[in-house]
Amino acid sequence: QVQLVESGGGLVQAGDSLRLSCAASGRTFSSYFVGWFRQAPGKEREFVAAISWSGGNTDYADSVKGRFTISRDNAKNTVYLQMSSLKPEDTAAYYCAADTKISRLLIGRGDYWGQGTQVTVSS
Repeated sequence: QVQLVESGGGLVQAGDSLRLSCAASGRTFSSYFVGWFRQAPGKEREFVAAISWSGGNTDYADSVKGRFTISRDNAKNTVYLQMSSLKPEDTAAYYCAADTKISRLLIGRGDYWGQGTQVTVSS
């Protein structure tokens, strides 16, 4: 079992930056791919970013490329999502997820999920 806890959300203005954290406990976290997803009210959950177990490979949704950066510190069992140049359309609940298989993770079928943290960007 892996437990994931997100933090760092809040209310910011357009153009601001925010860093989300996903802290993990339980089984060997460094063996897992980790991703960030988001869900806005009335919309389906969507993929935001993912990172390999080593941190050497990352993937981003087109809508956040160049603005968001995913990273991880396995010594701290934590994955980060640095968000810059935030836009009102980035407003959503953000969730981190983990899985040993990247294929499952990328389609939103990861085995483990956090409870989410809300990000609200005002115009």
